[in-house]
Amino acid sequence: MRLLHTMLRVGDLDRSLGFYTGVLGMTLLRRRDYPEGRFTLAFVGYGDESENSVLELTFNWDTPSYALGDGYGHIAIGVEDITATCAAIATKGGKVVRPPGPMKHGSTVIAFIEDPDGYKVELIQRSPEQDAAA
Repeated sequence: MRLLHTMLRVGDLDRSLGFYTGVLGMTLLRRRDYPEGRFTLAFVGYGDESENSVLELTFNWDTPSYALGDGYGHIAIGVEDITATCAAIATKGGKVVRPPGPMKHGSTVIAFIEDPDGYKVELIQRSPEQDAAA
């Protein structure tokens, strides 16, 4: 077994695709409209779905926004240079809501950003060695 994808409901698909591809550097892997159901699914990620977990963005045509709820936490992305990554995200219009620094009660360096719908994305400082071992 392996994790295939995580799904987020988004209020504006083009805005969300712009964020995940333009700001976070993911690739649009596939997109399909379902006119009879009045929704669109778009899958984005950092590699082919056959070997990587991806993010499914679900756009229900008649729903402009969602309440995030208190059960959702965040998506996590490993990065090699968290300070440079946060600076690049801010330059592209992304919202850094917690600047890089050690996590509370630990030493791992993290930061948080927010997508256009308010979903939190955690950035975690990783080394090339950590990613090779994963």
